[in-house]
Amino acid sequence: MKKRDIEKKMAELGWWFDHHGGEHDRWTNGIDMESVPRHREVNEMLAKKILRNVKNNPPKKEKK
Repeated sequence: MKKRDIEKKMAELGWWFDHHGGEHDRWTNGIDMESVPRHREVNEMLAKKILRNVKNNPPKKEKK
């Protein structure tokens, strides 16, 4: 799955970009953090895991 598709789905679920890490981008819902690798293509199993975690943890507060 493409990284931009994962990020688009995360944004639709209310998550937002927090900051760049060493090899990952960090996304948050206000409390929880999720790392997304900075590769054009992300392994399908990892992409499903990331999106499952995002769906199970809706935003806790609105983006500032």
